[in-house]
Amino acid sequence: MDTLPTTQLKTVTDAFDYKGFPAEKSKTGGWTSASMILGGEVMERLTTLGITVNLVTYLTGTMHLGNAASANIVTNFVGTSFMLCLFGGFLGDTYVGRYLNIAVFAAVQATGVALLTISTIIPSLTPPICTEHTHCVKANHKQLMVLFLALYVTALGTGGLKSSVPGFGSDQFDATDKEENKQMIKFLNWFYFFANIGSLMAVTVLVYIQDHQGRDWGYGICACAILIALVVFLCGTSKYRYKKPVGSPLTQIAVVFVAAWRKRNLQLPSDSAFLFNDDDVLHEPPKIKKQKLPHSMQFRFLDKAAIKDSENTVGIMKINKWYLSTLTDVEEVKLVLRMLPIWASTIVFWTVQVQMMTLSVSQATTMDRHIGKSFQIPAASMTCFLIGTILLTVPFYDRFISPVARRVLKNPQGLTPLQHTGVGLVLSILSMVAAALIEEKRIIFARSHGLANNPNAKIPLTVFWLVPQFFIVGAGEAFMYMGQLDFFLRECPDGMKTMSMGLFLSSRSLGFFFSSLLVSTVNKLTGPSNPWIANNLNQGRLYNYYWLLAMLSVINLFIYLACAKWYVYKDKKLAEEVILEE
Repeated sequence: MDTLPTTQLKTVTDAFDYKGFPAEKSKTGGWTSASMILGGEVMERLTTLGITVNLVTYLTGTMHLGNAASANIVTNFVGTSFMLCLFGGFLGDTYVGRYLNIAVFAAVQATGVALLTISTIIPSLTPPICTEHTHCVKANHKQLMVLFLALYVTALGTGGLKSSVPGFGSDQFDATDKEENKQMIKFLNWFYFFANIGSLMAVTVLVYIQDHQGRDWGYGICACAILIALVVFLCGTSKYRYKKPVGSPLTQIAVVFVAAWRKRNLQLPSDSAFLFNDDDVLHEPPKIKKQKLPHSMQFRFLDKAAIKDSENTVGIMKINKWYLSTLTDVEEVKLVLRMLPIWASTIVFWTVQVQMMTLSVSQATTMDRHIGKSFQIPAASMTCFLIGTILLTVPFYDRFISPVARRVLKNPQGLTPLQHTGVGLVLSILSMVAAALIEEKRIIFARSHGLANNPNAKIPLTVFWLVPQFFIVGAGEAFMYMGQLDFFLRECPDGMKTMSMGLFLSSRSLGFFFSSLLVSTVNKLTGPSNPWIANNLNQGRLYNYYWLLAMLSVINLFIYLACAKWYVYKDKKLAEEVILEE
C-alpha cells in the first residue's frame, strides 16, 4: 500500500512513454527532451526562412519573373504554409498525435526542400542566364511546375511541423507540478528566442551562401538542416513524454453549430437553468473536467444546441452528440467567436510585415549594399534588422517598459494582451509611413542620376536608408507576437488551448494572402503603362503602395480599438459571476 503513492509521484498522470507505460519523471521529459525539440526548431526556422526570405530575388534574378508576380508567389507560398497549420493541428490533435505528426511532416518538408535543391542543379529546370546582349527568357511552364511542386510540398511539411512542435515541447513538462510548470513557461520563452536565432542565421549566413556560392549550395544546406533536425528528433524517442490525441476543438465547434441548426425552430427557455449542462452524460471518461463558464446573452442562437426536448432520452442524448451539446460547450464556442474580431483585426499587420520579405528586398537590390570596398550585403540579409529588433525588443520590454507600465497602469502584468497588440498595430502604421518616405527619396535619387530607365543599375544610395522600416516592423512584430500569443493562451477555453497556435498562425497566413490580392489589384487598377509596382522599381510608384498600406492600417487600427473596447476578458467575466453568486 505504501508503494502506490510513491509510484504516482514519480509518474505523469496524463502522459506515457514510448512503450505505452506511464511516463516516469526521472526517465522522460524535462529539459533533456525539450533541448532536442529546441534544436530542431532552430533547424526548421533556418530551413523555412532560408528559402522564404531570399525567394523573391531567386524568382526575379534566376526565373526572370516580374516584381509583382514574384512577390505574390512568395506570399502565396508562405500563406499556404501557415494555413496548413490548421490542418496539421487537426491531424495531430485528433488522430496521430504530435510526435508522429512532427516525424512525418519533417520528412515531407525535407522531400520538398530536396526537390527545390534538385531544381537548381539541373540546367533544364531554370531559364538561361541573362546577358547584356540577350533578352531575358522567363521560366517556362515545366520549370514553374517543378518549382511550385517543390515549394508546396515544403509548405505542407512546414504547416504540419509548426502546429505540433510548441505543443509537443510543452508536453515534456508536467503542468500539474509547480516546478515543472515554471520550467514549461521558461521553455516557451526559450522557444521563441531559439526560433529567432534560427531566423537570424538564415537571413545572414545562409543568404550570403545562396548569393555567393549558389542556390544549389544554399538550398542543399536547408535540406541537410531539416534532415539533421529529423534525426536528432527521432533519437529522443525513448526520452519523450507522449499524450493521447484528445480530439480537435474544431469538432466541438462544428457539433454546437450543427446541434443549434437542427433545433433552430425550437423556442429558447427564458431561464438558462433549463438548458442541458450535464457534462458527465455527453463526455465519455476519461475526460477533461471543463471550467464552468457564465451564461452570456451574445450569440443566443447557439443556446438552442443545449435545449432538451421531450422527444429524447438521456441515453439517446449520450449517443447523438450532434443533436445535443452542454451549455458549457456552447459557452466555449461563444468565447471563441468573441475572440475572432480581435484575431481578424491583426491580418493587416501581417500584410505589412510580409512587405519586408518581398518588396523591401526588391528595393534593396537596387541600392548600394557595400560595406567598405569589398563586402556587399545580400539584399535579403536586410531582414536581419527586423529579426535583430525582435530579439532586442523582448528583453527591453521586460526590463524597462513592463516595470513602468505596471506602475502607471497599475496592472501587475504591465501591458495587457490587447494593449500589446495595439502597440504593434501603431508601429505597423509608422513603418509604412517611413517606407513610403524613404521610397520617395530613392526614386528622386534614381531619377536625378539618370538611372530611372536602367532596371539593372545600382543607385548610389546606401541600403541602410531601409533600416528604419525594418526596425519599426520588427518592434511591432515583437509586441504583436507577445500580445496575441498571451491573448489566445489566456482567453481560449481550457479544452481549446491547442487551437491557439493555429489561430495565431492562420492570421499571418491570411495577411500574406491579402498581400497577394492587394498587389494584384493595385497593378490591375494602375495599368501596365504606369503601374505602382513595376518590374523596374525605378519607373514605378511603390511609395503610393506603401501609403495605401499605411491608410489601410489606420482604418484597421480604429476597427481594432472598437473590437478591443467591446471585448471583456474571460477572467473578468468569471470574477463578475463569482460576485453575483455571492
